[in-house]
Amino acid sequence: MAREEGVKPVASNRRAGFDYELGTRFEAGIALLGGEIKSVRAGRMDLRDAFVLIRAGEPWLINATIPHYSLATGFNAHTDERRERRLLLNKKEISDIEVATTQKGMTVVATRAYLKRGRAKIEIAIARGKKLYDKRAAIASRDAKRDIARALAEH
Repeated sequence: MAREEGVKPVASNRRAGFDYELGTRFEAGIALLGGEIKSVRAGRMDLRDAFVLIRAGEPWLINATIPHYSLATGFNAHTDERRERRLLLNKKEISDIEVATTQKGMTVVATRAYLKRGRAKIEIAIARGKKLYDKRAAIASRDAKRDIARALAEH
């Protein structure tokens, strides 16, 4: 995937692609406090286990870790690293997510975080959990592709 103009990758959740079948993706802004944006700009963010819940019509990012910025002082300097953060989406996107997550087995996971024109953004995807045999099939097909590529490179 070519790097988009003005987009700086910060974090990715590679595990989400293995554990879930990813569907529709959305770009969401994220409401951060003072020291948190400095940590994000420094590339210190972890999206493992991060997911999205809709509460009272507002999307919230749960379990994303943004460590404390070491030089931060003041009122918002030392907030909880794993606090719930509000996501910024328009009403249609929120309703699409709400409808999708009411179906059995569907959830919304954070797939990557990046800076776009100085603003922190999160890419979220509607996802369905994979079964163990699906994961094994994905590993087998990936290994087969790797073997084919290796064989073609030798000739």
